[in-house]
Amino acid sequence: MGVALNHTIVWCNDQQKSADFLTGILGLPPARRFFHFLVVDLDNGVSLDFYQIEGEIRLQHYAFLIGEDDFDAIYARVLARGLDYWADPMRQRPKEISHNDGGRGFYFDDPDGHFLEVLTRPYGSGG
Repeated sequence: MGVALNHTIVWCNDQQKSADFLTGILGLPPARRFFHFLVVDLDNGVSLDFYQIEGEIRLQHYAFLIGEDDFDAIYARVLARGLDYWADPMRQRPKEISHNDGGRGFYFDDPDGHFLEVLTRPYGSGG
């Protein structure tokens, strides 16, 4: 077996709110409970394990590779919620979609301020 990411912990102030936000935006099944985590399972076998803490959250970036068919639905859910989004990680291109490597993508914040990204083509894949 090669090396593969199995799970990562997402620190949050309200794990139900954060997990519901992610599953709602990405169109995933509801999170499941595993001990003190709320676990969001992704389609490639990796999970995001939401862990609730009090106080300051160290912000992270999470990027999700999605299909072209999923992009329009996710984008519509972001628009329906009135979320801010950007085509670039420096937040200099608000309300735009990127077209890197011939795909589509954008960035947006989760309830704790983690910087989320959806993209339809991996960086460096050409196009």
